[in-house]
Amino acid sequence: MPTVPVSLLRLRAPAALVLCLVLTLVGALWTAPPARAADQGTGFGTWAPLSAHGWHGSMLVGGVHTYCIIPGLPLPTGTSVDHGVSGSAAGLTPHQLAGINLIVTTYGQTTDPVQAAAVGWAVKSIANRDATLHAWGYRGDSLAEAVHWTFSKLAPEHSAGVGSLAEAYYAEGMAVTVPSSSATLTLTTDTADPRRGTVQLDASAAGSIALTNAVFADTGSPERADAAPGTEYAIVATAPTDDGTPFSVHARAHGSAAFAPAVRHVTTPGGQDTAGPGGNIEFTAEATDAAPRPVVFTPGLTTRVAEPEIDGGPFVDDVTLSSIEGAWPRAADGTFVVLRATAKVYRTEAVLPETEAVPADAEHVGDLALQSDPATGSGVYRVTSEWELPGPGVYAAVWQIDSNEQHPATAPHLPPGFSWTENFGVATQMVTVAAPPPPEQPKPEQPPAAQHPVEPTRTLAATGSDALTPRIAGAGGAALMLGIALLAHLRQRRRATASP
Repeated sequence: MPTVPVSLLRLRAPAALVLCLVLTLVGALWTAPPARAADQGTGFGTWAPLSAHGWHGSMLVGGVHTYCIIPGLPLPTGTSVDHGVSGSAAGLTPHQLAGINLIVTTYGQTTDPVQAAAVGWAVKSIANRDATLHAWGYRGDSLAEAVHWTFSKLAPEHSAGVGSLAEAYYAEGMAVTVPSSSATLTLTTDTADPRRGTVQLDASAAGSIALTNAVFADTGSPERADAAPGTEYAIVATAPTDDGTPFSVHARAHGSAAFAPAVRHVTTPGGQDTAGPGGNIEFTAEATDAAPRPVVFTPGLTTRVAEPEIDGGPFVDDVTLSSIEGAWPRAADGTFVVLRATAKVYRTEAVLPETEAVPADAEHVGDLALQSDPATGSGVYRVTSEWELPGPGVYAAVWQIDSNEQHPATAPHLPPGFSWTENFGVATQMVTVAAPPPPEQPKPEQPPAAQHPVEPTRTLAATGSDALTPRIAGAGGAALMLGIALLAHLRQRRRATASP
């Protein structure tokens, strides 16, 4: 290893010490409060450490009007040290500091000697009222009278004006409310409609609110500059992406509250402490939704029957589910929320025009239902009834999506009270089942032709005569018998005539 000469080591230690001292001195000079002599400001009296009636007004430090805090001490005409804004100046309480800050800020930055003198009296009275009243020999308890006691000799024509303003400034300073640097923001989500909610700022003063993933309902803007403390403002949440995933609203508030319990503190060795404006108190607050908001969407569907004319069988419908407004939401596990749709199928005797209401004479014959696939969400779903169409007629399905029929995990993703119903008689949604043709009727039988009676024939026993022969033979026998009887009758009459 290389060696370092002893002489160099001996030189390095003193050099390092000198460097440290130089840096320390430079740092002290850099961080030390600036020192400068205060200049005469606005007011009445003598600009000197001590005088018969004193100086009643402001001291200029770097162009800023400052005012004496402690009554009875010499005027700070020497070199003054500006300590900047301090919340512990002269051992005063936060309430005293806020009151003095209000007065020197609101009324003290002036070129009006009457106003400046009144501010000086009010500031010292807030810091120590009793010492201020009696610093110039007055023995009473009235600030206006104490001013008159001194100004009647110094500037009697301005005594009343200075005294009146001093009383008013003192009262205003003592009535100040000490603001706080703490602030809170509260975000709420409407359980009925997670797209809506409120934001409220609780702070000691008004402030601005900036929203992420939401806008103010009354303006449509994500920012508001005049948010009053304790006031609820309605908001409308907007998803930052179109992938349907839950999202959160974030709010950030910023503001300043007048007047801070602090003053610009200037000190002068052997003289007064003076106070200048201490500014306002700054506050910030942030809030994020306690739980991610579900994406709300408006679903819809279209339908088309598989076959417009069939002989019978089940009702088959192709249903297309989609989002009409907003992205199809996703659950916490990344899958699409499941949507349920139902339908009633009606039968009519003929094709009817499309109407919103179902006709009174339409016959309800069955129901359909579908649930979307959590893997795909939107898309075309074929629905086939578990029952068959009961006979000839025109059939139409009327689909419905209703928030009351959804799974509890799905309902928050729909607008409050959402219900959508398809019209009756949509042209693409009708199925006709024709009546079967009538069976073929058999031809009627012809009645037999009428037949004329035929004279019976005598049957020939051995000659092979036809059936008419016996009838003829019978008739001849009868005639023969009649002839025999007639001859017998005639013979008997003759016998009777011949007898004598």
